[in-house]
Amino acid sequence: MATLQEQIREVEEEIKKTTYNKATSLHIGRLKAKLAKLHDEVERKSSSGPAGEGYSVKKSGDATVTLVGFPSVGKSTLLNKLTDANSEVGAYAFTTLTVVPGVMEYKGAIIQILDVPGLVKGAASGRGRGKEVIAVIRNSDLVIFLMDVFQPTHYQVLMEELYEAGIRIDQKPPDVVIKKVDRGGIRVNSTVDLDLDEDTIKSIMDEYKIHNATVLIRENVTMDQFIDVVAGNRSYVSSMIVVNKVDLANSDILADNKKRYPDAVFISAHNSQNLDMLRDVLYDCLGFIRVYLKPQGEAADLEEPLIVLKGTDVGQICDRLHKDFRKKFRFAYVWGASAKHPGQRVGLEHKLMDGDILSIVIQK
Repeated sequence: MATLQEQIREVEEEIKKTTYNKATSLHIGRLKAKLAKLHDEVERKSSSGPAGEGYSVKKSGDATVTLVGFPSVGKSTLLNKLTDANSEVGAYAFTTLTVVPGVMEYKGAIIQILDVPGLVKGAASGRGRGKEVIAVIRNSDLVIFLMDVFQPTHYQVLMEELYEAGIRIDQKPPDVVIKKVDRGGIRVNSTVDLDLDEDTIKSIMDEYKIHNATVLIRENVTMDQFIDVVAGNRSYVSSMIVVNKVDLANSDILADNKKRYPDAVFISAHNSQNLDMLRDVLYDCLGFIRVYLKPQGEAADLEEPLIVLKGTDVGQICDRLHKDFRKKFRFAYVWGASAKHPGQRVGLEHKLMDGDILSIVIQK
């Protein structure tokens, strides 16, 4: 029987040699769904072995950022410069063998930064420390792709590895809801015009053995995006690119990198060059907002806001304030940009915006 890797190669070859048109979309949809399932199976098998020592890192602070790159790009040096961590630095590959956490305090936010072993080609299949590194990345709020100025093509390899592992960088979850039912087959409803036809949708779901469900689609999704929704195990993580070792590069190499990555931050971790700019861009990329708390019957504390990530809801604020607040929650009042009117009464799922004032009412 063919190995999983051999099956993956066979399906990939079949997709490559099949010309995409309306007549073949159903076949390609089934092939792509099969390929996604095989990749998931590879990752599941690579993750079922013993976990590497040091990989159980508890998230802390207001956000968690993971440094991702090939071995020896300078992740440990950068972590030590940005935080209070003490990550071993060596001029050889695979110096970091465990996850090393550090904390950076900036503009009132506490940012946890994780240094993980360097990713290599084949990481999604468990090569090197791939399975552990990918597990850490899945739980991050942001990924910093740390690139070596002399190896600019590594970025594409890293993106491909994370994609194969089910991590979608700088994407939002597709606006698709699938609800399984007991009978009635597959019923597809959409609020927009779709390029994806109903037969292809059904063939993808059939590959995942879903035969009865209602599907509501609210954006024009691609075939791959729809497969991601059906698979149901994708992680969506934001990113930024940082190019390191610029102190060693000549003007031609720098110009080539800036052309490839116009939005990147160019630094020398070794010489602490441009690290203040990096801190600023990192803070902005995380998208922090300020929420001011107002105790019942008292004035709001406008001096010390809570610093939280954009998209945080009232329930998450409760979790942060006290372990019993969610359980004892009755309702909350909100003043500010997220409220329809001043002092709007809201529930746990209400999402807050920058500058909001929040008053939580709990059971006595």
